[in-house]
Amino acid sequence: MTITITAFEHSPDGGKGLARDTRVRWALEEVSQPYEVRPVSFRAMKEPAHLALHPFGQIPTYEEGDLSLFETGSIVLHIAERHAGLLPDDTRARARAITWMFAAVNTVEPPILELVTAKFMENDKPWSKERMPLVVDRIHGRLKQLSVRLGSADWLDGAFSAGDLMMVSVLLRLKSSGILGEYRNLAAYVARGEARPAYKRAFDAQLALNTASLRPAD
Repeated sequence: MTITITAFEHSPDGGKGLARDTRVRWALEEVSQPYEVRPVSFRAMKEPAHLALHPFGQIPTYEEGDLSLFETGSIVLHIAERHAGLLPDDTRARARAITWMFAAVNTVEPPILELVTAKFMENDKPWSKERMPLVVDRIHGRLKQLSVRLGSADWLDGAFSAGDLMMVSVLLRLKSSGILGEYRNLAAYVARGEARPAYKRAFDAQLALNTASLRPAD
């Protein structure tokens, strides 16, 4: 059955790999599964057809036969459980990899998203300057803990897994802020993720979609 995912017709990041469909593309590339992409506009995301797939009107969604999923953690976990390459065979190692997936989206990502909100949606508020240091401090708190846990290892728990895929995807949001560069091992960790051929294919595919959407019609 053909796998179809949805993505922004015009991604807010211009195809820099920060939109969440990149995570799903990356997972599918890691396990060598072909897929199709259905671009959706911001208007279409709020219409009944898309809301039937994603009740919160976001992207991505995942469709395969009569199965439809939303939320990147759920989608990536589904892919990883069905296809070899993203979860260890050992039961305990597999459980740890899944734990890191949850840690990425539940513990590390929230303060990072708070920074995005503070910078781009609240920067005109009178209390913005006072709040920003608190937001940054919360990010540093998480990164320090993650940096200690990673240490000098290449990946979070042995070989590369879906846990690393999700964690690298989350940390990528910090590259432009300069914060990630303060943690050498984490910056190198993200660079290793970006260097993976599967990530490069996912990134290039998302960039190509956005580049095509900007071309003037003939």
